[in-house]
This record gives sequence, structure tokens and C-alpha cells, in this order.
Amino acid sequence: MKDIMNLTKKIAFGVSVGFLSNFAFGQTLQEGINSADSHKYAAARQVFTDMVAKSATAENYFYLGNSYLTQFEPNFEKAQEIFNKGLEADKKSNLNKIGLASVKLGRGDKSAIAQIQGIVKDSREKDADVLYRAAEALTLFGGAANADTAIEYLNKAIERSAKNGTPAHYYYTLGDAYRLKLTNSPQVAGSAMTAYEKALPSAKNKASVFTRIGTLWMQAQQWQPAKENIDKAIAADPTYAPAYKAKAAYDIRYQQKALATQDLINYAKYADEDPDTQLEISKLFFTNEDYGNSKMYLDKVFDKVEDPIKYKLRAYLSYADGDYAAAKSSMDMFLSKAEKTRVLPADQGLQGLIAAGLAKDETDATKKAALMTESQQKIAIAKAAKDETMKWDEELVKIKGGGAVNQASVDAGPTNPQIEGLKKMVAANPQDTDALFKLANAYQEAKNWNGAIHSWTKMSGLLPDWAPAYYSQGYAYQQAGNTELATIAYEKYIATVKPADMEASKETLSYAYFAVAYLVKDSNPAKAKDYASKSVQLNPTYQDAVNLNNQLNK
Repeated sequence: MKDIMNLTKKIAFGVSVGFLSNFAFGQTLQEGINSADSHKYAAARQVFTDMVAKSATAENYFYLGNSYLTQFEPNFEKAQEIFNKGLEADKKSNLNKIGLASVKLGRGDKSAIAQIQGIVKDSREKDADVLYRAAEALTLFGGAANADTAIEYLNKAIERSAKNGTPAHYYYTLGDAYRLKLTNSPQVAGSAMTAYEKALPSAKNKASVFTRIGTLWMQAQQWQPAKENIDKAIAADPTYAPAYKAKAAYDIRYQQKALATQDLINYAKYADEDPDTQLEISKLFFTNEDYGNSKMYLDKVFDKVEDPIKYKLRAYLSYADGDYAAAKSSMDMFLSKAEKTRVLPADQGLQGLIAAGLAKDETDATKKAALMTESQQKIAIAKAAKDETMKWDEELVKIKGGGAVNQASVDAGPTNPQIEGLKKMVAANPQDTDALFKLANAYQEAKNWNGAIHSWTKMSGLLPDWAPAYYSQGYAYQQAGNTELATIAYEKYIATVKPADMEASKETLSYAYFAVAYLVKDSNPAKAKDYASKSVQLNPTYQDAVNLNNQLNK
């Protein structure tokens, strides 16, 4: 900066003002782009809002409006409002025209694709940013069918920008566009990887690129290089929130729910307090079956977000808590407010489960029959779509057996000072499996079977490969009188015992096989006979199994 002072005073003033303003604008714009990429959408919008306040240009309005499209759940109304202001500032603004076309495309109007192509054609493809933003719109909302057009525009944007230095986000958006093609082709994956690698030298935050490379490997189901690159991202920037989101997906894939919960806690820590981001965090915790954290984050922002998906998430949480009336009310609200394109087969399945839950306590025979018919029809839609959001048949068994075991039903059962102390320990650290194990056993000793079921279910969520939790669930369900869920839990125990643990687990396995045989002897005699035989083979001295086996083979 001191070199500027060597110029004459008049020239120096003009050059320095121009240099400083352009430098500040470039830095500010890049700051906003980086914030959005880091899932700090509130921070990004603040940057773009400040840019508009300082200079209400069409370009600045575009950047602000576009920030509402790139967030997790786009706010089309707000984006459209701001793009229109941009066109009021400059009716020829191609960026804001692309913005309005993006809104149309995001809402499902495919005519917007030709509109975007027309805007690019009218620009004579000279402006790199117009090409980039057109490609970004197609990448966000155009789907696989428009991936090639997006790739074409991005390559041209890279070519046009080469003289002044291509921004890193041009390259990594090119990688994202290749991934849109939804193909297992090594060539396409290789092109995406090449684009990401080209972004590395100019990327201000290498973590952004390493995270994308890691998730690309995950998409290819190459888990080792996926983990290596996600680790590189965290090492490059331990505060880069999306890396923790990617790591959570990796840990969920390997059923490491405790690790995934910690990843999501870190994600929540480093993403900003933007309500839409907090809503996304709630959804991620729900996916990890961490309903407590999911509800906590949802409650924090429920009144601050407009997106109707908040009602759907609350419906799922109310259902998980066994409050079917509240679940129905929330689901009805979601369906009344959401665009039809956002209603998924899983949502129909959930409606079916809610109807089954309501039917359980319905005393009017006609209404009960109607609810059961609705339940069957809605769940059939989810199953026909091969949706695996929930285990539909298992959930129906739970409802039939009295519904979900929730904290209220646990608290209504027997307790004692030991239980209350352990409850506080688990509340303070929900990932403390040692305290949770002790709490589950304390509930069993107090014959609070709902408490035992609730705790053992949490344990199997945190340690899904630890077989004994399923056996204990089965025992608690059996003592509570829910034979169908007891059978499912015992079967899960049998399936989860590792071959290396088979010898040490022979006695418990014998008990599990006997329990299933005993529970299904009337409904499934063939299975009962098979399991009773296996129980005796594992433990020939187990007299109950010997007696049942003899009885079934008369």
C-alpha cells in the first residue's frame, strides 16, 4: 500500500480509492461465499445485506437473493422478492433474471430451463459470472437431465475467468455438476475428482475441497479414502462445519451412532445460529435416532422458521413419543402448507402408522375400521416405493403392543434413589454407555419394564453391534407382556452375536432360541420346533428347552 504514495497526490487518491473499494468488495463477496459454503447462512446473508446497504446495485441484490436459494430449504418467496429489487435497480441484470428463473425451476417449472439458456445466449457467453450462476441454478434445481448443460457452462466460465484467476468455487461446482449425472461411470467420477483437485490450489479453505472429495468417495462406496479425506478436511480447518456433517454420515453408515452424535454436536457448534441451519441439525439428529437432541434443536427454532418441513419433523417426533393425536395434527399442517412435490412416500407411511396408533384407542367400530383401512393403504404406498425410512411392519407391531415406550410411561413406573441418580448421569451425558447400562439394570431390578426397554433401546442405538442389549430388550418386552416385540428383540440378538463370540455366548443363545420357540409355539409351530432343537443343541442340560423340544416333537 505504501507504493501508492509514490504517485502524485491526485492520481494516488483516485487509484487508491478504486483499488481499496474493489479489494474490499472482492474480499466481502468472497467472505459471503465462504460463509455460505461453511453452512453459516446467517453470516452470509449479513455480508450480502451489508453490501446492499453500502451499494444497492443489481449484483448485490442478486448475491443476497441467491443466499436464500442455496440454504438447506430454499426460501423461494424471499429470493424472488430480492431478485425483483435487483431488476428494479437494473432491468437488464442477467444475474437477477437467472435468479428469478432459478426460483421457477426450484418450484418445479421446467420452462425455466429454456429461460436460463435464453439468458446465457443473450449474454453472448462473455460474462463468466453469468455462465457460472446459470450453471449453479441448473446444478441446484435442474437434476441429472441438465447436468451436461451445467458442465458446459462451467467449463466456459472457467475458460473466461482464466486470465484473472478462476475462483475455486467454479471448480468445485463443476465437480458437483458431474456428480449430478447419477452414474457409476468411473470416467464421470474421475472428472468430478479432477475438478475438485483443480480447486485445491486456489481454495481459501482447503477443508471445503477435501470434504467434497471425501463425500465423492462415499458416493462410490470407497469408505477408506472417504474417511481419509474427511479427516484431512478437519485437520485443515477444525471449525469447518460441513466436514463434521460428512463424518456423521460416515459414522451412521457404520452404525456408530455415538460417534455420529458427537459429529453432529460439533456440526451444530461450528455452523451458525441461523434458524434454517438449526432445523437441518434437528433433522440430522433425528436420522441418527437421537430424538432428544432432535427435539431440543427443533423447539429452539420452531417459531423462527417458515419452512413447513418443521411440522413434518414434529410429527415424526410426536409419533416416536407415542402421541399420535399430536403427530396427526402436525402432519396435517405440513400437508396443508407444503408443495405437493415435497410429500414423500415415507410421509404417507407415517400417516399410516399414525392412523394405526389412533385406531388402537378408537371405541367407535366404524371409525376404527376406517382408520385401519387408511393405515394399510398408506403404509402400502411407502412399502411399494421400497422406502426404508422406518421399519414399517415392526412399527405396527409396536403400536399393536401398546405403542412407543416414552419417557412419560417410564416415569410412571417404579423408581428409587439409585435410578434417579443414574437418570441424572445419563441426562448429563447421553453417550455414557456405562451409566446407561447401570440404569437399564436398575430399572430391571425395580421391575420397571418400560424403563428397562427404553434404556436398552438407547444402548442398542449407541452400540448397535453389542448383542447383549438386544437380549435384554427381549427379556424386558417379555416381562412387560409384549411377546411380538420380545420375539423381534431375541431374533436381533441371535443375528448380532459375532462368530468369534459364539462359543462364549452359547448359554445365552440357548436361552434366546428357547424364548423365541416358546413365544411362537402356537402361531408358528415349525419355527418353534426348529428353535427348540437349536436351543438343546447349544445347551443339552437346559431342561426347559429339552421339555419344550420333546413336547413339540410328539
